[in-house]
Amino acid sequence: MVTKSARKLIEFLDKHREEISPLLIMTHDYPDPDAIASALGLKHLAKKAFNIRSKIVYQGTIGRMENRTMVEILKLPIQKLKSEDLESHEHIALVDTQPAFENNSFPGDRKATLIIDQHHSEIKPVAECVVIDTDCGATAVIVAQALLQLKLDIPTTLATALAYGIISDTMNLYRANRPEIIQTYLKVIPHCDMKALAHIQNPVRSRRFFITLRAGLQNAIANKGLITAHLGEVENPDLVSQVADFLLTYRQMRKSLCTGRFNGRLHVSLRLDRTTTNAGNILRDIFDNRSDAGGHSVIAGGSFEVGQNASPEDWENAEETLIKRLYKRLRIPAKEVTYYPFRKSVSKS
Repeated sequence: MVTKSARKLIEFLDKHREEISPLLIMTHDYPDPDAIASALGLKHLAKKAFNIRSKIVYQGTIGRMENRTMVEILKLPIQKLKSEDLESHEHIALVDTQPAFENNSFPGDRKATLIIDQHHSEIKPVAECVVIDTDCGATAVIVAQALLQLKLDIPTTLATALAYGIISDTMNLYRANRPEIIQTYLKVIPHCDMKALAHIQNPVRSRRFFITLRAGLQNAIANKGLITAHLGEVENPDLVSQVADFLLTYRQMRKSLCTGRFNGRLHVSLRLDRTTTNAGNILRDIFDNRSDAGGHSVIAGGSFEVGQNASPEDWENAEETLIKRLYKRLRIPAKEVTYYPFRKSVSKS
């Protein structure tokens, strides 16, 4: 089953194949598997079906070990953004992000040629073609469906990336809300390198990762099905979402929020165990600037500036303010008992 989004993408590339080549494909600054797979899929689709040349770029870092392992094992053609890239490419496609989001390096004085994304935005995205499906589970699903619709050969490397992009963003398909999401995954998986996929999902981790995980556990506070943790300084923002995912698996927890300090910004990840409410709406409601946060159904993330030279008190105030707003938003009384579930002597306040 091909969706309206995949069909729209195909029609746009077909109609504008000559004028938009070469195309610069840009992910968000800290690309995750879904962003990387979507970019790789778009590059393949553009070249094989429409003879559109393209280059994949990102700014920032690929931090999470699984993501770095994915790029290294599959030898993916994704490069750091250079100023000359913007100068030499008139047309830019944004995947898994949008111009108004704070998580990308898209120049504010440019108009995007193409946007492919799954996230809700408070600001209406502007581009020659906007392909957004907030219920598709993963941006990679849109691109994979376009490839399947055209019956293009999907190389093993690309199939492996797409499969991991889909299962990582849908929590192993648990968050797949439509049948065709699972169908798309099942059509891609036979083309994968299963050994490489297993390696990507279980990479060798750094010492710093375990130190950060320990900080998350030691600082975690539980209250009425909500668990929160401040990680302090992190080596990359991806760790914030990774710990938020991990904390949500603790028994009786229905929501988790985690923060981390990186390059003068406080990065925040919110996770819910079910779709009774929208995680993106919750996070936007507790941010000063709603456009600094985004998300959908059970996943949300964002960041805001605290300052490269901010004092420890400034950081602590930002973290405490965020938690107070979250309690208020979720209607958890301030007098409610909180506790540290992972300390030897469980203390309550």
